Amino acid sequence: MNNVKKKFGKEFKAKVALEALKGLKTTAEISSEFGVHATQIAKWKKQLREQLPEIFAGKTSQADKDKDHLIDELYKQIGQTQMEINWLKKKLQF
Repeated sequence: MNNVKKKFGKEFKAKVALEALKGLKTTAEISSEFGVHATQIAKWKKQLREQLPEIFAGKTSQADKDKDHLIDELYKQIGQTQMEINWLKKKLQF
C-alpha cells in the first residue's frame, strides 16, 4: 500500500474549518463532502478558533513592519561593511 500524504492548501483548510465552525453540518458530513478525515477537520477547526482573534488584533502587521524595517537596516549595514572591507583591501596592497 502506498502511504501518500495529502497536502491541502490554506484556502481549502480555511473553507473546511469555516464550514465546521458554522455547525450547520456534522463532522461526518463535512468529511465525506471534502474527503478529509474527521480528526483533521477537528484540528483545523481548533486552529481557526485559536487564531481568529489575532486577525483582528492588528498587532501582527505592526510587528511585521518593524521586523522588515530591522532587516532592511541590517542589510544596509552589511553592505556598508562590505564596501569598507573592499576599500581597505585595495588600500593595503602595495
